[in-house]
Amino acid sequence: YFYPDLPKGYQLTQDRTPVCKGGQIEVTTKSGVKKTIPLHRIHLEEDAGKSMHLEGERDTAVDFNRAGVPLIEIVTLPELHSSEEAYAFLAEVRKLVRYLDICDGNMEEGSLRCDANVSVRPVGTTILGKKVEIKNMNSMRNVQHAIDYEIGRQIGCLERGESIISETRTFQVSDGKTYGMRTKEELNDYRYFPDPDLSPLEVDESWLNQIRASLPLLPSAWHQRLVNTYGLTAYDATVLTETKELAAYYESVCAWCPNYKAVSNWLMGPVKSYLNETGVSVDQLPLKPGQLADMIALVDDGILSFAVASQKLLPVMLREGGNASEIADALNLRQNSSADSLGPIVDEVIREFPLKVEEYKLGKKGIIRMFMGEVMKRTGGKADPKLATDLIEKKLASI
Repeated sequence: YFYPDLPKGYQLTQDRTPVCKGGQIEVTTKSGVKKTIPLHRIHLEEDAGKSMHLEGERDTAVDFNRAGVPLIEIVTLPELHSSEEAYAFLAEVRKLVRYLDICDGNMEEGSLRCDANVSVRPVGTTILGKKVEIKNMNSMRNVQHAIDYEIGRQIGCLERGESIISETRTFQVSDGKTYGMRTKEELNDYRYFPDPDLSPLEVDESWLNQIRASLPLLPSAWHQRLVNTYGLTAYDATVLTETKELAAYYESVCAWCPNYKAVSNWLMGPVKSYLNETGVSVDQLPLKPGQLADMIALVDDGILSFAVASQKLLPVMLREGGNASEIADALNLRQNSSADSLGPIVDEVIREFPLKVEEYKLGKKGIIRMFMGEVMKRTGGKADPKLATDLIEKKLASI
């Protein structure tokens, strides 16, 4: 091993006795296609240093901080047929290592890395073409872009009658292209030999059972639990199991609130918007599960509308905490559910829009949403939507 990124001159890897053979990972692409990706093997390998090609410098620096650190290398069989499938596979692996708490999965920081082997073949043939390995992709999106470019490049070469060179190529984010680095070694060029200083590692059934017993609930199992136990749709369960922390927070709120679908809607809507805007993770959320459950109960009981709760009450509770009911009273947010007080407002709105009333009478029933919006505007969003809608419909029917 004659590269400068491993100063001892050779790299440790598991050659003939990988820690795992076979296996599979279930993925779902963004277009909703489910697929099982078979694994060839998983083995341990010694990480190398990182070459630093600094702009404007003649020399290459080497960062040895990660040299010698063990890493897990997962090798798939050649069953990924598009960049979209590769992206879905990477996303599932990232989710898995995060659930296991063995890696933060950040490709940008090098915690999770991907080398993509790309080959193309004419439609109808079964023999794989020569593969090209792409390196230096520091995000899942870049992996997808690099694969798409490389597929197009190889197809172009073959259509021009050129041969594909089996090589290692690097991906440049600036122009979205891959560039050749070095020709690829054949397997017998690696010169494997046993390290005499390492004793054999015995993996017996009792050790495997011990590991199985200590495993946390994994993404697919948690997804199934949200569907079966809480009656969520597959889509909701997929969103809520994006991270282990979000799934755990959902179940914590459900321990206080029996309206499981409403909890899901709040987490995928207003709460997720807050997390995205502030950049905090759900385990840093200042809103305790019981507080969110209290807010949902106020909406379910007709005391607050969803709009008022999410737009006025939630921001205050995120900033200051406190009791949802007490804050709603202090801010005078309680919903107006009195027909006596809403009736005159409805009458006023309908009087002010005679042309809209005529349109409604001519069959444009969607106009009722405009009347509803006016009522909400004049009540500061506190009108009970169901009662207001009933009053508007009755008034229009009587004209």
